[in-house]
Amino acid sequence: MIRTRFRPYHLAALVALAVAGYGVAEISGTGPQALAQPPGAAAPYGYQLPDFASLVEQVGPAVVNISSVQVRESRSGSTLPKDHPLYDFLRRFGVPTDPEEQRREVQGIGSGFIVSHDGYVLTNAHVVDDASVVTVTLTDKREFKARVVGVDKRTDVALLKIEAVGLPAVRIGDPSHVKVGEWVLAVGQPFGFENTVTAGIVSAKSRSLPDETLVPFLQTDVAINPGNSGGPLFNLRGEVIGINSQIYSRTGGYQGLSFAIPIDVAMQVSDQLRSTGRVSRGKLGVVIQPVTPELAQSFGLDRPVGALVASVERGSPAERAGVLAGDVVLAVNGTPVEANVDLARIIGGFRPGQTVVLRVWRQAAVRDVPVALAELEPERTAAAAEPETATPTGKLGLALRPLAAAEARKLDVPNGLVVEKAEGAAARSGIQRGDVVLAVNDVPVFSVDQFTSAVNRAGARTALLIQRGDRRLYVPLKAG
Repeated sequence: MIRTRFRPYHLAALVALAVAGYGVAEISGTGPQALAQPPGAAAPYGYQLPDFASLVEQVGPAVVNISSVQVRESRSGSTLPKDHPLYDFLRRFGVPTDPEEQRREVQGIGSGFIVSHDGYVLTNAHVVDDASVVTVTLTDKREFKARVVGVDKRTDVALLKIEAVGLPAVRIGDPSHVKVGEWVLAVGQPFGFENTVTAGIVSAKSRSLPDETLVPFLQTDVAINPGNSGGPLFNLRGEVIGINSQIYSRTGGYQGLSFAIPIDVAMQVSDQLRSTGRVSRGKLGVVIQPVTPELAQSFGLDRPVGALVASVERGSPAERAGVLAGDVVLAVNGTPVEANVDLARIIGGFRPGQTVVLRVWRQAAVRDVPVALAELEPERTAAAAEPETATPTGKLGLALRPLAAAEARKLDVPNGLVVEKAEGAAARSGIQRGDVVLAVNDVPVFSVDQFTSAVNRAGARTALLIQRGDRRLYVPLKAG
Protein backbone atom coordinates (compact mmCIF):
# COMPACT_ATOMS: atom_id res chain seq x y z
CA MET A 1 0.00 0.00 0.00
CA ILE A 2 1.30 3.47 -0.86
CA ARG A 3 1.07 5.73 2.15
CA THR A 4 0.89 9.50 1.88
CA ARG A 5 2.61 11.18 4.77
CA PHE A 6 4.24 14.28 6.12
CA ARG A 7 7.92 13.87 6.74
CA PRO A 8 11.01 15.96 7.43
CA TYR A 9 13.46 15.59 4.60
CA HIS A 10 16.86 15.18 6.25
CA LEU A 11 18.42 12.25 4.30
CA ALA A 12 21.95 11.43 3.21
CA ALA A 13 21.24 9.18 0.22
CA LEU A 14 20.60 10.25 -3.36
CA VAL A 15 17.23 8.83 -4.41
CA ALA A 16 16.05 10.36 -7.70
CA LEU A 17 16.17 13.44 -9.85
CA ALA A 18 13.26 15.29 -11.44
CA VAL A 19 12.86 18.31 -13.67
CA ALA A 20 9.91 20.63 -13.24
CA GLY A 21 8.80 23.71 -15.13
CA TYR A 22 6.98 26.70 -13.72
CA GLY A 23 4.01 28.66 -14.93
CA VAL A 24 3.82 32.39 -15.21
CA ALA A 25 2.77 35.09 -12.78
CA GLU A 26 2.26 38.82 -12.97
CA ILE A 27 5.39 40.62 -11.76
CA SER A 28 6.16 44.30 -11.50
CA GLY A 29 9.06 46.31 -10.12
CA THR A 30 12.82 46.28 -10.43
CA GLY A 31 15.84 44.62 -8.86
CA PRO A 32 15.19 40.96 -8.04
CA GLN A 33 11.83 41.34 -9.80
CA ALA A 34 13.39 42.36 -13.11
CA LEU A 35 11.62 40.66 -15.98
CA ALA A 36 13.22 37.81 -17.91
CA GLN A 37 11.71 39.23 -21.11
CA PRO A 38 13.63 40.67 -24.10
CA PRO A 39 13.28 44.46 -24.39
CA GLY A 40 10.22 45.40 -26.32
CA ALA A 41 8.75 41.90 -26.27
CA ALA A 42 5.08 41.77 -25.44
CA ALA A 43 3.94 39.38 -22.71
CA PRO A 44 0.48 37.86 -23.21
CA TYR A 45 -2.16 39.44 -20.97
CA GLY A 46 0.56 41.19 -18.90
CA TYR A 47 1.91 37.97 -17.34
CA GLN A 48 5.68 37.62 -17.23
CA LEU A 49 8.34 35.56 -15.45
CA PRO A 50 10.74 37.05 -12.89
CA ASP A 51 14.53 36.87 -13.15
CA PHE A 52 15.93 35.39 -9.94
CA ALA A 53 19.61 35.82 -10.85
CA SER A 54 20.25 39.07 -8.99
CA LEU A 55 18.30 37.81 -5.99
CA VAL A 56 20.43 34.65 -5.78
CA GLU A 57 23.63 36.73 -5.96
CA GLN A 58 22.30 38.87 -3.12
CA VAL A 59 21.18 36.16 -0.68
CA GLY A 60 23.33 33.16 -1.63
CA PRO A 61 26.41 33.90 0.54
CA ALA A 62 24.33 33.77 3.76
CA VAL A 63 23.08 30.23 3.06
CA VAL A 64 25.21 27.42 4.52
CA ASN A 65 25.52 23.67 4.21
CA ILE A 66 25.32 21.62 7.39
CA SER A 67 26.68 18.13 7.91
CA SER A 68 26.24 16.16 11.11
CA VAL A 69 27.57 12.95 12.59
CA GLN A 70 25.47 10.85 14.93
CA VAL A 71 26.71 7.82 16.82
CA ARG A 72 24.13 5.04 16.96
CA GLU A 73 24.08 1.58 18.42
CA SER A 74 24.19 -1.14 15.78
CA ARG A 75 21.32 -3.64 15.83
CA SER A 76 23.53 -6.40 14.42
CA GLY A 77 26.05 -8.60 16.18
CA SER A 78 26.18 -9.76 19.78
CA THR A 79 28.12 -8.94 22.89
CA LEU A 80 30.23 -11.83 24.17
CA PRO A 81 32.83 -12.09 26.94
CA LYS A 82 36.37 -12.71 25.67
CA ASP A 83 36.49 -16.13 27.32
CA HIS A 84 33.41 -17.30 25.44
CA PRO A 85 34.22 -20.28 23.14
CA LEU A 86 32.67 -18.52 20.13
CA TYR A 87 34.41 -15.17 20.71
CA ASP A 88 37.41 -15.76 18.37
CA PHE A 89 35.28 -17.63 15.83
CA LEU A 90 32.82 -14.73 15.43
CA ARG A 91 35.59 -12.11 15.28
CA ARG A 92 37.32 -14.09 12.50
CA PHE A 93 34.21 -13.74 10.34
CA GLY A 94 33.73 -10.04 11.10
CA VAL A 95 30.79 -10.38 13.51
CA PRO A 96 30.85 -7.58 16.17
CA THR A 97 31.54 -9.03 19.60
CA ASP A 98 32.42 -5.95 21.68
CA PRO A 99 30.06 -3.08 22.66
CA GLU A 100 32.31 -0.44 21.10
CA GLU A 101 32.31 -2.35 17.79
CA GLN A 102 28.51 -2.18 17.67
CA ARG A 103 28.48 1.63 17.62
CA ARG A 104 28.37 3.16 14.17
CA GLU A 105 28.51 6.68 12.82
CA VAL A 106 25.61 8.02 10.74
CA GLN A 107 26.20 11.10 8.60
CA GLY A 108 23.45 13.51 7.65
CA ILE A 109 23.13 16.64 5.55
CA GLY A 110 20.97 19.71 5.75
CA SER A 111 20.88 23.42 5.11
CA GLY A 112 20.85 26.57 7.19
CA PHE A 113 21.36 30.31 7.06
CA ILE A 114 23.34 32.93 8.96
CA VAL A 115 21.18 35.32 11.00
CA SER A 116 23.95 37.46 12.55
CA HIS A 117 27.34 38.68 11.40
CA ASP A 118 29.02 37.06 14.43
CA GLY A 119 28.08 33.49 13.44
CA TYR A 120 24.61 32.49 14.66
CA VAL A 121 22.96 30.04 12.25
CA LEU A 122 19.35 28.79 12.07
CA THR A 123 18.38 25.32 10.84
CA ASN A 124 15.93 22.52 11.60
CA ALA A 125 16.13 20.65 14.89
CA HIS A 126 16.04 17.27 13.13
CA VAL A 127 19.19 18.19 11.15
CA VAL A 128 21.39 18.41 14.26
CA ASP A 129 19.45 16.61 16.97
CA ASP A 130 21.65 14.14 18.90
CA ALA A 131 24.64 14.93 16.64
CA SER A 132 28.10 14.51 18.13
CA VAL A 133 29.76 16.67 15.45
CA VAL A 134 28.18 19.48 13.40
CA THR A 135 30.07 21.16 10.56
CA VAL A 136 28.95 24.35 8.79
CA THR A 137 30.33 25.04 5.29
CA LEU A 138 30.04 28.51 3.73
CA THR A 139 29.72 29.26 0.03
CA ASP A 140 33.42 30.25 -0.02
CA LYS A 141 34.22 26.65 1.11
CA ARG A 142 35.33 27.64 4.63
CA GLU A 143 34.36 25.03 7.21
CA PHE A 144 33.58 25.60 10.87
CA LYS A 145 32.79 23.24 13.72
CA ALA A 146 29.46 24.44 15.10
CA ARG A 147 28.20 24.50 18.66
CA VAL A 148 24.52 23.62 19.09
CA VAL A 149 23.20 26.48 21.21
CA GLY A 150 19.76 24.92 21.59
CA VAL A 151 17.13 22.75 19.96
CA ASP A 152 13.34 23.09 20.09
CA LYS A 153 11.70 19.90 18.82
CA ARG A 154 8.20 21.33 19.15
CA THR A 155 8.80 23.77 16.30
CA ASP A 156 11.72 21.88 14.68
CA VAL A 157 14.05 24.89 15.09
CA ALA A 158 17.71 24.77 16.13
CA LEU A 159 20.26 27.54 16.74
CA LEU A 160 23.97 26.99 16.01
CA LYS A 161 27.05 29.13 16.67
CA ILE A 162 30.27 29.20 14.67
CA GLU A 163 33.36 31.17 15.71
CA ALA A 164 33.64 33.77 12.97
CA VAL A 165 32.97 37.48 12.47
CA GLY A 166 32.05 39.68 9.54
CA LEU A 167 29.85 37.01 8.01
CA PRO A 168 27.10 37.74 5.49
CA ALA A 169 23.67 37.54 7.14
CA VAL A 170 20.13 37.30 5.82
CA ARG A 171 17.48 39.97 6.21
CA ILE A 172 14.39 38.89 8.17
CA GLY A 173 11.00 39.46 6.58
CA ASP A 174 7.44 39.57 7.89
CA PRO A 175 5.38 36.46 7.04
CA SER A 176 2.15 38.27 7.91
CA HIS A 177 2.59 40.34 4.73
CA VAL A 178 3.03 37.28 2.51
CA LYS A 179 0.26 36.74 -0.02
CA VAL A 180 -0.93 33.50 -1.54
CA GLY A 181 0.36 33.35 -5.11
CA GLU A 182 3.50 35.35 -4.29
CA TRP A 183 6.79 34.14 -5.80
CA VAL A 184 9.29 32.64 -3.34
CA LEU A 185 12.76 31.13 -3.61
CA ALA A 186 14.53 28.33 -1.70
CA VAL A 187 18.29 27.78 -1.43
CA GLY A 188 19.80 24.61 0.03
CA GLN A 189 21.50 21.32 -0.78
CA PRO A 190 18.84 18.80 -1.88
CA PHE A 191 20.31 15.28 -2.12
CA GLY A 192 23.68 16.81 -1.25
CA PHE A 193 23.87 19.16 -4.28
CA GLU A 194 25.26 22.31 -2.68
CA ASN A 195 23.71 25.74 -3.15
CA THR A 196 20.81 24.59 -5.28
CA VAL A 197 18.14 27.20 -6.05
CA THR A 198 14.46 26.35 -6.60
CA ALA A 199 11.48 28.66 -7.03
CA GLY A 200 7.70 28.58 -6.84
CA ILE A 201 4.77 30.34 -5.24
CA VAL A 202 3.06 30.45 -1.86
CA SER A 203 0.19 27.97 -2.07
CA ALA A 204 -1.47 28.65 1.32
CA LYS A 205 -0.87 30.27 4.69
CA SER A 206 -1.41 29.16 8.30
CA ARG A 207 -1.58 25.53 7.30
CA SER A 208 -2.02 22.99 10.10
CA LEU A 209 -0.30 19.62 9.84
CA PRO A 210 -1.06 16.40 11.73
CA ASP A 211 0.42 16.30 15.26
CA GLU A 212 1.56 19.90 14.95
CA THR A 213 -0.13 22.63 17.02
CA LEU A 214 2.49 25.37 17.40
CA VAL A 215 3.45 26.19 13.80
CA PRO A 216 1.13 27.86 11.25
CA PHE A 217 3.04 26.57 8.21
CA LEU A 218 3.52 28.38 4.92
CA GLN A 219 2.64 25.98 2.11
CA THR A 220 4.49 26.37 -1.19
CA ASP A 221 5.06 24.49 -4.44
CA VAL A 222 8.81 25.17 -4.32
CA ALA A 223 10.79 22.01 -5.13
CA ILE A 224 12.04 20.83 -1.72
CA ASN A 225 13.85 17.52 -1.27
CA PRO A 226 16.00 15.68 1.29
CA GLY A 227 18.88 17.99 2.21
CA ASN A 228 16.81 21.18 1.93
CA SER A 229 15.95 20.82 5.63
CA GLY A 230 16.65 24.01 7.52
CA GLY A 231 17.24 26.13 4.43
CA PRO A 232 15.71 29.58 3.97
CA LEU A 233 12.61 30.55 2.01
CA PHE A 234 13.03 34.03 0.48
CA ASN A 235 10.54 36.52 -0.91
CA LEU A 236 11.43 38.63 -3.96
CA ARG A 237 12.74 41.41 -1.70
CA GLY A 238 15.51 39.07 -0.56
CA GLU A 239 14.04 38.61 2.92
CA VAL A 240 13.73 35.29 4.71
CA ILE A 241 10.09 34.52 5.42
CA GLY A 242 10.40 30.86 6.45
CA ILE A 243 12.54 27.79 7.17
CA ASN A 244 11.89 24.87 4.82
CA SER A 245 10.92 22.00 7.09
CA GLN A 246 8.56 19.36 5.71
CA ILE A 247 7.17 17.86 2.54
CA TYR A 248 3.99 15.93 1.81
CA SER A 249 5.04 12.91 -0.21
CA ARG A 250 4.22 9.33 -1.15
CA THR A 251 7.78 8.61 -2.20
CA GLY A 252 9.97 10.68 0.13
CA GLY A 253 10.74 13.16 -2.67
CA TYR A 254 9.16 16.37 -3.93
CA GLN A 255 5.53 16.14 -5.07
CA GLY A 256 4.44 19.77 -5.13
CA LEU A 257 3.60 20.25 -1.45
CA SER A 258 6.27 21.86 0.73
CA PHE A 259 5.93 23.48 4.15
CA ALA A 260 8.02 26.18 5.82
CA ILE A 261 8.11 27.41 9.41
CA PRO A 262 7.25 31.15 9.41
CA ILE A 263 10.37 33.11 10.27
CA ASP A 264 8.67 35.08 13.06
CA VAL A 265 7.96 31.80 14.87
CA ALA A 266 11.56 30.67 14.32
CA MET A 267 13.03 33.97 15.53
CA GLN A 268 10.98 33.88 18.74
CA VAL A 269 12.40 30.43 19.39
CA SER A 270 15.91 31.58 18.41
CA ASP A 271 15.81 34.51 20.83
CA GLN A 272 14.96 32.22 23.74
CA LEU A 273 17.55 29.62 22.76
CA ARG A 274 20.18 32.32 22.51
CA SER A 275 19.41 33.81 25.92
CA THR A 276 18.61 30.68 27.96
CA GLY A 277 19.38 27.63 25.81
CA ARG A 278 15.76 26.43 26.06
CA VAL A 279 12.24 27.53 25.15
CA SER A 280 9.51 28.10 27.72
CA ARG A 281 5.88 28.57 26.78
CA GLY A 282 2.67 29.42 28.54
CA LYS A 283 0.25 26.72 29.61
CA LEU A 284 -3.50 26.81 30.25
CA GLY A 285 -4.05 23.24 31.36
CA VAL A 286 -6.99 22.24 29.18
CA VAL A 287 -7.78 19.45 26.73
CA ILE A 288 -9.38 20.92 23.63
CA GLN A 289 -11.15 19.70 20.51
CA PRO A 290 -12.46 21.29 17.29
CA VAL A 291 -15.85 22.97 17.11
CA THR A 292 -17.72 21.10 14.37
CA PRO A 293 -20.85 22.49 12.70
CA GLU A 294 -22.94 20.08 14.82
CA LEU A 295 -21.24 21.20 18.05
CA ALA A 296 -21.58 24.86 17.07
CA GLN A 297 -25.32 24.34 16.68
CA SER A 298 -25.61 22.50 19.98
CA PHE A 299 -23.78 25.32 21.83
CA GLY A 300 -25.75 28.08 20.12
CA LEU A 301 -22.89 29.48 18.04
CA ASP A 302 -23.72 30.97 14.66
CA ARG A 303 -20.73 29.20 13.03
CA PRO A 304 -17.99 26.69 13.88
CA VAL A 305 -15.34 28.83 15.55
CA GLY A 306 -13.00 28.67 18.52
CA ALA A 307 -11.54 25.88 20.65
CA LEU A 308 -13.90 23.71 22.70
CA VAL A 309 -12.66 22.88 26.20
CA ALA A 310 -13.29 19.15 26.64
CA SER A 311 -11.76 18.96 30.12
CA VAL A 312 -9.76 21.06 32.57
CA GLU A 313 -6.71 19.70 34.40
CA ARG A 314 -6.90 19.73 38.17
CA GLY A 315 -4.78 22.43 39.76
CA SER A 316 -4.09 24.03 36.38
CA PRO A 317 -4.18 27.78 35.64
CA ALA A 318 -7.44 27.23 33.76
CA GLU A 319 -9.12 25.57 36.75
CA ARG A 320 -7.93 28.28 39.14
CA ALA A 321 -9.29 30.95 36.78
CA GLY A 322 -12.70 29.26 36.53
CA VAL A 323 -12.53 27.89 32.98
CA LEU A 324 -15.11 25.11 32.59
CA ALA A 325 -15.52 22.10 30.35
CA GLY A 326 -17.89 23.18 27.61
CA ASP A 327 -16.43 26.68 27.31
CA VAL A 328 -15.55 27.69 23.76
CA VAL A 329 -12.47 29.94 23.67
CA LEU A 330 -13.05 32.62 21.03
CA ALA A 331 -10.08 34.94 21.60
CA VAL A 332 -6.95 35.49 23.72
CA ASN A 333 -6.06 39.10 24.54
CA GLY A 334 -8.20 40.14 21.58
CA THR A 335 -6.52 37.74 19.11
CA PRO A 336 -9.24 35.60 17.50
CA VAL A 337 -9.16 31.82 17.91
CA GLU A 338 -10.64 30.63 14.64
CA ALA A 339 -9.80 26.93 15.14
CA ASN A 340 -8.71 24.76 18.05
CA VAL A 341 -5.08 24.63 16.86
CA ASP A 342 -4.90 28.43 17.11
CA LEU A 343 -5.28 28.30 20.88
CA ALA A 344 -2.07 26.32 21.49
CA ARG A 345 -0.14 28.59 19.12
CA ILE A 346 -1.35 31.78 20.77
CA ILE A 347 -0.89 30.60 24.36
CA GLY A 348 2.53 29.16 23.46
CA GLY A 349 3.63 32.65 22.43
CA PHE A 350 3.28 33.90 26.01
CA ARG A 351 5.76 33.29 28.81
CA PRO A 352 4.91 31.42 32.02
CA GLY A 353 3.61 33.82 34.66
CA GLN A 354 1.96 36.18 32.20
CA THR A 355 -1.76 36.88 32.57
CA VAL A 356 -3.97 36.65 29.51
CA VAL A 357 -7.67 37.30 29.07
CA LEU A 358 -9.71 34.55 27.45
CA ARG A 359 -12.95 35.47 25.72
CA VAL A 360 -15.17 32.41 26.11
CA TRP A 361 -18.63 31.38 24.98
CA ARG A 362 -20.53 29.87 27.91
CA GLN A 363 -24.26 29.12 28.10
CA ALA A 364 -24.99 31.22 24.99
CA ALA A 365 -23.16 34.29 26.33
CA VAL A 366 -19.70 35.83 26.00
CA ARG A 367 -17.55 36.46 29.06
CA ASP A 368 -13.92 37.36 29.74
CA VAL A 369 -11.77 35.16 31.98
CA PRO A 370 -8.27 36.31 33.11
CA VAL A 371 -5.76 33.44 33.46
CA ALA A 372 -2.21 33.50 34.90
CA LEU A 373 -0.27 31.02 32.76
CA ALA A 374 2.00 28.23 34.00
CA GLU A 375 4.81 26.59 32.00
CA LEU A 376 3.83 24.28 29.18
CA GLU A 377 4.17 20.54 29.52
CA PRO A 378 3.25 18.13 26.71
CA GLU A 379 -0.37 18.96 25.98
CA ARG A 380 -3.05 16.68 24.63
CA THR A 381 -5.71 17.51 22.11
CA ALA A 382 -8.89 15.47 22.15
CA ALA A 383 -8.96 13.32 19.04
CA ALA A 384 -12.01 12.71 16.93
CA ALA A 385 -13.57 9.35 17.65
CA GLU A 386 -13.50 6.67 15.00
CA PRO A 387 -16.97 5.95 13.64
CA GLU A 388 -18.48 2.49 14.05
CA THR A 389 -20.86 0.61 11.75
CA ALA A 390 -24.18 -0.48 13.23
CA THR A 391 -27.80 -0.99 12.29
CA PRO A 392 -29.92 1.99 13.41
CA THR A 393 -32.25 1.09 16.30
CA GLY A 394 -34.41 3.59 18.14
CA LYS A 395 -33.96 7.35 18.40
CA LEU A 396 -30.35 7.47 19.59
CA GLY A 397 -29.21 3.85 19.50
CA LEU A 398 -27.81 3.97 23.05
CA ALA A 399 -28.18 1.37 25.78
CA LEU A 400 -27.12 2.91 29.11
CA ARG A 401 -26.81 1.90 32.75
CA PRO A 402 -25.97 3.96 35.84
CA LEU A 403 -22.33 4.18 36.86
CA ALA A 404 -21.53 1.90 39.80
CA ALA A 405 -19.98 3.47 42.89
CA ALA A 406 -16.69 1.62 42.40
CA GLU A 407 -16.54 2.74 38.76
CA ALA A 408 -17.22 6.32 39.77
CA ARG A 409 -14.38 6.23 42.31
CA LYS A 410 -11.99 4.74 39.76
CA LEU A 411 -12.86 7.39 37.17
CA ASP A 412 -13.01 10.09 39.87
CA VAL A 413 -16.38 11.40 38.66
CA PRO A 414 -19.55 12.10 40.71
CA ASN A 415 -22.00 10.88 38.08
CA GLY A 416 -22.41 9.27 34.69
CA LEU A 417 -24.02 6.56 32.59
CA VAL A 418 -22.06 3.68 31.08
CA VAL A 419 -22.66 2.90 27.40
CA GLU A 420 -23.50 -0.80 27.15
CA LYS A 421 -24.32 -0.64 23.45
CA ALA A 422 -24.00 2.04 20.75
CA GLU A 423 -25.87 1.76 17.46
CA GLY A 424 -27.55 4.02 14.94
CA ALA A 425 -27.07 7.75 15.54
CA ALA A 426 -24.82 7.17 18.54
CA ALA A 427 -22.51 4.82 16.63
CA ARG A 428 -22.38 7.18 13.64
CA SER A 429 -21.28 9.96 16.00
CA GLY A 430 -18.43 7.80 17.29
CA ILE A 431 -19.76 6.77 20.71
CA GLN A 432 -18.38 3.41 21.79
CA ARG A 433 -19.25 0.69 24.25
CA GLY A 434 -17.60 1.53 27.57
CA ASP A 435 -17.84 5.31 27.16
CA VAL A 436 -19.30 7.13 30.16
CA VAL A 437 -21.86 9.86 29.42
CA LEU A 438 -21.35 12.66 31.95
CA ALA A 439 -23.65 15.40 30.63
CA VAL A 440 -26.13 16.37 27.94
CA ASN A 441 -25.61 19.96 26.72
CA ASP A 442 -23.55 20.56 29.90
CA VAL A 443 -26.36 19.32 32.18
CA PRO A 444 -24.99 16.45 34.37
CA VAL A 445 -26.94 13.19 34.15
CA PHE A 446 -27.34 10.70 37.02
CA SER A 447 -30.00 8.35 35.65
CA VAL A 448 -31.25 6.97 32.35
CA ASP A 449 -34.59 8.78 32.78
CA GLN A 450 -32.77 12.06 33.37
CA PHE A 451 -30.68 11.43 30.26
CA THR A 452 -33.79 10.74 28.15
CA SER A 453 -35.49 13.90 29.41
CA ALA A 454 -32.41 16.01 28.71
CA VAL A 455 -32.13 14.64 25.16
CA ASN A 456 -35.83 15.29 24.49
CA ARG A 457 -35.48 18.88 25.72
CA ALA A 458 -32.36 19.43 23.62
CA GLY A 459 -34.08 18.57 20.34
CA ALA A 460 -31.69 19.11 17.42
CA ARG A 461 -29.05 20.74 19.65
CA THR A 462 -27.48 17.79 21.46
CA ALA A 463 -23.86 17.47 22.59
CA LEU A 464 -22.83 14.67 24.95
CA LEU A 465 -19.85 15.06 27.26
CA ILE A 466 -18.28 11.63 27.53
CA GLN A 467 -15.32 10.13 29.37
CA ARG A 468 -13.23 7.63 27.45
CA GLY A 469 -10.40 6.21 29.51
CA ASP A 470 -8.54 9.14 31.05
CA ARG A 471 -9.80 11.81 28.65
CA ARG A 472 -13.01 13.69 28.00
CA LEU A 473 -14.50 14.97 24.77
CA TYR A 474 -17.74 16.38 23.41
CA VAL A 475 -19.64 14.39 20.82
CA PRO A 476 -22.43 16.03 18.78
CA LEU A 477 -25.37 13.68 18.34
CA LYS A 478 -28.06 13.71 15.66
CA ALA A 479 -31.18 11.73 16.45
CA GLY A 480 -32.07 9.07 13.88
